[in-house]
Amino acid sequence: MNLAWLWFGLGAISLILFLYPYVFYPLILRWFPRRPYLPPENAHTEGMKAALLFCAYNEEASLPEKIENLRALKKVRPDLDILVYSDCSDDRTNELLESAADILRPVIGTTRTGKVVGMQRLVSMTDADILIFMDANVILEPDSLNRLLQYFTNPEIGCVAGTLLYISDDDESETPTAKVGGLYWKLEEHIKRLESESGSTMGADGSIFARRAPGYPEIPAHLVDDLAASISVLFDGQRCVSAPDVIAYERSVGVSHEEFNRKRRIACGSVATYWHLLPQLRDISAIDRFKFFSHKILRWWGAVFLLASLFFFYLGGWSLGYPQQAFAIIAGGVGLFWLLGALGVPVFVTLYEVVRAIIATAIGMLEAYRGRTYQTWTPAKSR
Repeated sequence: MNLAWLWFGLGAISLILFLYPYVFYPLILRWFPRRPYLPPENAHTEGMKAALLFCAYNEEASLPEKIENLRALKKVRPDLDILVYSDCSDDRTNELLESAADILRPVIGTTRTGKVVGMQRLVSMTDADILIFMDANVILEPDSLNRLLQYFTNPEIGCVAGTLLYISDDDESETPTAKVGGLYWKLEEHIKRLESESGSTMGADGSIFARRAPGYPEIPAHLVDDLAASISVLFDGQRCVSAPDVIAYERSVGVSHEEFNRKRRIACGSVATYWHLLPQLRDISAIDRFKFFSHKILRWWGAVFLLASLFFFYLGGWSLGYPQQAFAIIAGGVGLFWLLGALGVPVFVTLYEVVRAIIATAIGMLEAYRGRTYQTWTPAKSR
């Protein structure tokens, strides 16, 4: 009996570790001391030179709306320097960019090099004080542009992550993959805000963020440049914060296998980026090391904790003398859950997509351990 309680206890601990980044960590953050960071509404940014940079590969579908948005941003801030790198696109991307040369500087790649190389090239071409990074399919609210720059009137702040909202053409026909992606991102934005209120958030997503130009790091081509470029401000003693009043929009990814592959690729690159930055991450403050461990590392190991909990619960049943019954309950429960999710039963399909995302992250982590790298990308489809 005592051995059974040991296994059940280990199973419970593994389950808690699985839930910790999503449930317990946000609760812990609420107890941290507050460090205000929102800038005043009247903060002056007139002398601040800004550049907006993004990379594109076969973005013919999203570029018309994007270019219209860039024109609106230029009206708000005429001195905004806009640079775009096309990573050897073979659709109408280059044509669309060149047709908008009155508001942006297109840089057309002749061979595929990947986003990191493209961004490094764009950064080298501008003398702006503030670098604003976006994805090609992200739309920034024009009123958010000056608000984004106002954060940098605080000398403590080195990087600002905008707030990304997922949208779809028809909410009623939104796929389960898109709905789960949207729910996950709402939780992620909430956690970033709590982290910012106590100091710094653990990096920014590449959809929309800005950082001071001095100190922009050299980043190997196979890493996640968003994570490296944003979190590196912590190494200089500055803060990376999330801005709730800087709003951007992106269409949800509705194709399940594409979202699976995207999460796998991001996880692989994120783990490799962590290894690359490890010597510097060891030197950041204790509270930031705690945040990084809670927000990033424990999430990467989520699938391992989930499988460990099932294994330990099985051992608990085995220790009580019911090995076959324990196996049948666990295997039957997992199989039924997977079947109901695959068949589209509303509650289970959401959990099914969540588990798929966690598995994709685990596969990406294992790929990183095996030395797999991803340098180039293909845009995911919203449907």
